[in-house]
Amino acid sequence: MKIGELSRATGTNIETIRYYERIGLLPAPLRTNANYRSYGHAHRTRLSFVRHSRDLGFTIEEIRSLLDLSDHPDRDCGEADRIASAHLEQVEAKIDQLSALRDELTRIVGRCRGGLAGDCRVIEALGDHGQCSRAH
Repeated sequence: MKIGELSRATGTNIETIRYYERIGLLPAPLRTNANYRSYGHAHRTRLSFVRHSRDLGFTIEEIRSLLDLSDHPDRDCGEADRIASAHLEQVEAKIDQLSALRDELTRIVGRCRGGLAGDCRVIEALGDHGQCSRAH
């Protein structure tokens, strides 16, 4: 399939496909006589893996490591578990941080009584970090 077909099949931008080729996440495809890229099923499968991993927030380096493991099915999958577990910890930390931000914004917005900007509690709270109930 041509790059446009691969793009449509995986929902990946053409420039992103080229980028993944340049950085080695996607192997270079064969070329037709007219010098068009010619992708096969393995490219589609690998690109889908990369896309899904990116959608889950994995970094390029994490994906590179996971692909290396995938390319060597006889290796122990402990490294994949370590990568995914570390990523999960980062996601949980980010959720905690976002929850703290939500709580603080809810508190600040709840203090708003309307009226003039000079008396606005939201603007006052944003201007003085000391008014926050906890670190965020």
